[in-house]
Amino acid sequence: MIQEIGGKSFRKKSKKNLKFIDLFAGIGGIRLGMEAAGGKCVFSSEWDPHAKKTYKHMFGEEPHGDINAIDHDEIPKFDVLTAGFPCQPFSSIGKREGFSHETQGTLFHEILKILDHHKPSAFILENVKGLTHHKSGDKDTLEIIHDKLVEHGYCPQIKLLDASKFGVPQYRERIFIVGFRKDEHFRASWRFKWPVESEVTATLGNDIIQSGVDGYSISQHLQNSYIYKKNDGRPRVLIPGDCSDITLNTLVSTYHKIQRLTGTFVQDGPTGLRLLSVQECLDIMGFPRGFDIPVSRTQAYRQLGNSVAVPVVREVAQSVAAALAVK
Repeated sequence: MIQEIGGKSFRKKSKKNLKFIDLFAGIGGIRLGMEAAGGKCVFSSEWDPHAKKTYKHMFGEEPHGDINAIDHDEIPKFDVLTAGFPCQPFSSIGKREGFSHETQGTLFHEILKILDHHKPSAFILENVKGLTHHKSGDKDTLEIIHDKLVEHGYCPQIKLLDASKFGVPQYRERIFIVGFRKDEHFRASWRFKWPVESEVTATLGNDIIQSGVDGYSISQHLQNSYIYKKNDGRPRVLIPGDCSDITLNTLVSTYHKIQRLTGTFVQDGPTGLRLLSVQECLDIMGFPRGFDIPVSRTQAYRQLGNSVAVPVVREVAQSVAAALAVK
């Protein structure tokens, strides 16, 4: 099977696939990257009903709901745990609730419990760049996460990766945490190599931003009263056919709110200015052509802004698979 991601085609490996579980799955961005690297998803979990609808529409299966309510015995045997987990203040929650465990009561704690129960060979965790300066009480949250993963039997490695260095035309820095079990898989942690970022920053080119797109127009009234109320060069306006050197800022989940100072719009449509289309956002995130989001436009923007850049996950997953392949 061939998937097209980020303008390229990738053939799935014919050898035995690594089985993985897709936690905090969103619309399946991590799953797409894992599958493009040869993985096979055996379980997924997501609580948001709109994201679950998109996930089921594209993968033919509805994710399990709240991770806190999942019986760990219901999760099939797997090799790699993947999760784009939410960031929470760990130490303060533990102190407030009277727990000695710094992560007790958080969603990350549920990940630790699943690791303890199933003892998979490896994990891939993803989070926002802000995790690097997030504190829980008097400790860095990232330090707590690292230390707890070590305590639970894994050798974690942490890296900040920018999607624009992996063929994705937006600056999108995300924390990735990869770890291998200390026992028979400890050598894999030595073999693991982070994917190398390109020296070239990806740009939009002249294929992603289209002209003559209907249904995304920004009213003339809103343009006059808000968008262009100041002559300060804001917001950023893309011109179809003239985007070859442009790399976008991070696509955010609140894009639909038409933010004048930080928004990026297109010179196109009946009113002369429009939002990026959902398809353009899918391309900007590195999703394969044919991926379809069957929910409202507002929910689509939220889902894409909260998702991962698929090609980055693919590269990380390939490196994990390569490290585990050698016995």
